[in-house]
Amino acid sequence: MTKRKRYRRQAACANKNTLLRYMIVAFVLLVGVKFASDIRARDEERALRERESETAFALPGKDSLLHVVTNPVLDQLMLNRTGMSISFNRQMHEPNWVAWELTADETKGSIKRESKFSTDPDVEASADPWDYNYTGFDRGHMAPAGDMKWDADAMRETFYMTNICPQAKALNTGAWKNLEERCRRWAQRDSSLIIVCGPVLTDTITEFIGDNRVAVPSRFFKVILAPYAKPMRAIGFIFPNAKAIGGLQPAAVSVDSVESVTGHDFFTALPDSLQKIIEAQSDFHLWNTLK
Repeated sequence: MTKRKRYRRQAACANKNTLLRYMIVAFVLLVGVKFASDIRARDEERALRERESETAFALPGKDSLLHVVTNPVLDQLMLNRTGMSISFNRQMHEPNWVAWELTADETKGSIKRESKFSTDPDVEASADPWDYNYTGFDRGHMAPAGDMKWDADAMRETFYMTNICPQAKALNTGAWKNLEERCRRWAQRDSSLIIVCGPVLTDTITEFIGDNRVAVPSRFFKVILAPYAKPMRAIGFIFPNAKAIGGLQPAAVSVDSVESVTGHDFFTALPDSLQKIIEAQSDFHLWNTLK
């Protein structure tokens, strides 16, 4: 090999090594910038949570927090009951959603459980209890009777058919009941919860029951807000109208996800900056392990 060829080869190797060093340095710089950006974003989110939690005393009142913007494609008749608000769908003969506050004190009520389902006397399109006879579906409470032990009227109104949907027994007596019981424990821990639940009526409905042709949903949702927790938090759940395989953990989703599925808008009275944070959460383990 001539000196000229050897020199050219050495120069080429040197250029490659220099280029490789530049690439490594650039990669390290990019990783460092990304890492710093992530830390800054986490710090900003933490600071925002702290600021919002410090102003919890200035939160909107219960009625504002319970307000739901219903999917505009769904029929709606608003019903204001003693212990809950109902968006009733006269075409489907069941609620679009039911919303209520559950406080720590209300979980300690002593009113005896009412056990007689009845047609809602104020709603012509209400289903009848016998629409469910021999169908294989339970009369599934949306707002549970167990959350209304603080008032006899509130308890009785949970048995109106405007608060009821066709639910598979495996769901009604399984994960759905389990979540209701956990909500009572969470309300005792966090002093108050805002709860909204109902059928997912944006799904294609293919099954109806009874003379009133009550729609049988294929899924149900529930969203929960702990407005006085520090920091404030929220979570959502979506269940199949069947046995919930794996229990509550696989059903846990963000409020954003529930809004996307149902077309409803929840907790609109909260500042947009706070909604953005809490409605993206879905940490069931956190809800279940906090003291």
